[in-house]
Amino acid sequence: MKTERMIRALGCGLLGCGLLTTAFGITLSSLSNADASSGLKKALDQGINQAVGKLGVTDGFLKNPAVMIPLPPKLAKAESMMRMLGMGEQADQLKTSMNRAAEAAVPESKVLLKQALQKMTVDDAKNILAGGQDSATQYFKSATYSPLKLKFAPIIFKETQKVKLAESYNKVAEKGVALGLLKPEEGSLESYVTEKTLDGLFLMMADEERAIRKDPLGQASSLLKKVFGALQ
Repeated sequence: MKTERMIRALGCGLLGCGLLTTAFGITLSSLSNADASSGLKKALDQGINQAVGKLGVTDGFLKNPAVMIPLPPKLAKAESMMRMLGMGEQADQLKTSMNRAAEAAVPESKVLLKQALQKMTVDDAKNILAGGQDSATQYFKSATYSPLKLKFAPIIFKETQKVKLAESYNKVAEKGVALGLLKPEEGSLESYVTEKTLDGLFLMMADEERAIRKDPLGQASSLLKKVFGALQ
């Protein structure tokens, strides 16, 4: 009964209760907990590859409105005034540089995310399948957020130095301070970019998870055939 409940949850979560038996011509009891857990892991492995692949390329952040990193809040509020003062080019350079740093950092997340995937237990899988549409993403966020933050920080720092991001920010910030729009201590740009990079990564992972749940055959037919059996 324990195995059957697990398989039923997997069938309903990824395929829909009816589709599992009618499309694949198999019974719920024909799969083990190990098979079900393996199937979920393979689907999520694909989701990791898709999310990282979409973000960790040129314009992966910059040209995607859902994850594009904007100017820090204080500067964003002052952006129109800065443009009026002839600082538009500096603002654009800063925004581009921040997003380029994020694009450089994201590929380094794959190892940690896949390590968390391999450590996923059957109980973890059950909780994910019984949870909401982003329950797998929340699992990864809980397991990897802090180590990813540590891993991203030096990469983003390196990229910011290479593209003179810190210098660009300081130039903008200095004028912002002169205008009374910023406090002198409001200048931790690397921390801001790191947090926004993580936000974008997990947002994209949630999108991929929802896509797999909604249309598993369209997303990964080969792996689902392997796990659930060949189409009859």
